[in-house]
Amino acid sequence: MKATIERATLLKGLSHVQSVVERRNTIPILSNVLLEATAEGQLRMMATDLDLQINDSVMAAVDQPGSTTVSAHTLFDIARKLPEGAQVQLTAAEGRMTIVAGRARFSLGTLPRDDFPVIAEGELPTQFELSVELLKQIIDKTRFAISTEETRYYLNGIFLHVAEDNGAPVLKAAATDGHRLARVTIERPQGAEGMPDVIVPRKCVAELRKLLDEVDGSVGVSLSGTKIRFDLGQAILTSKLIDGTFPDYSRVIPTANDKILKLDPKAFMQGVDRVSTIATEKTRAVKMALDRDRITLSVTSPENGTASEEVPGEYTSPGFEIGFNSRYLLDILAQIDSDLVEVHLADAAAPTLIRENDKSPALYVLMPMRV
Repeated sequence: MKATIERATLLKGLSHVQSVVERRNTIPILSNVLLEATAEGQLRMMATDLDLQINDSVMAAVDQPGSTTVSAHTLFDIARKLPEGAQVQLTAAEGRMTIVAGRARFSLGTLPRDDFPVIAEGELPTQFELSVELLKQIIDKTRFAISTEETRYYLNGIFLHVAEDNGAPVLKAAATDGHRLARVTIERPQGAEGMPDVIVPRKCVAELRKLLDEVDGSVGVSLSGTKIRFDLGQAILTSKLIDGTFPDYSRVIPTANDKILKLDPKAFMQGVDRVSTIATEKTRAVKMALDRDRITLSVTSPENGTASEEVPGEYTSPGFEIGFNSRYLLDILAQIDSDLVEVHLADAAAPTLIRENDKSPALYVLMPMRV
């Protein structure tokens, strides 16, 4: 193959695909990116880790169509260090790839294209579209709650499923790590009826979120019980789904928490952040003492001392004390966009519900801590 491409164009395409490639690989070809120059003037790129695959295509001047595979991170680093505006000539023949840009010349070893693994998608019967903004919202408001515990692998992703809410068809996205739960409910997109319940892996979610910053409009979503594909125009992301059963999370969403605290999320967040400065790394516990229209946050650390702060809030129920992991609380508060947040409490041991209001698409559940 032989193709010439502008540095910025090459860099953009490579930045999408190389982030899927793991730094350490026992299978050498998984460190490579597949490059395919077509007669139509396109340079197609593909990378995979066998669970996740990304395809991208950019415009190039193709003198000789062909394909090869070359180290993804090395090619990306070369492109990054070439001068701006440089024309990059890529030539592959006889197990080597030559990269020429201005006075710089590189020669890299290649591996045959035929050895490159491709995720066979099979039939993806469920197909619908979501706007970029909506997809960003779903990811941003749930992914912080994805579990990182490999033993509970079925919690290592975002759970997508369709349901009925007060007779209206909806699509729900949920994530939990056992300590907190985040759920977003949106109107069911056309084409999503009858879709299987799926768990989208954490790595796929992270790669998708990066790509969404560069596209506008809508994203095509196609899925089966085992695979999901996101079509973002020039980039296509395909991933295997987590093979497991997501727990029935609706059981932990409290419905009878009658003590309601209303706060300004920003002021509350700043107060929690300040007092938690002295919290120990291990527990990160912050205590919340509730009195009529007065909330006192406090942290007691055997090593560091004590801290307390009063934050304004609207509260009319009987007073009591409850403890939370400050990190988890801050993660949830960071997702609240409005000037008011509702905290629905029951007692010091029961799950707490946090949301903007009863019309909000997102809700959060946080388990309290003993403090």
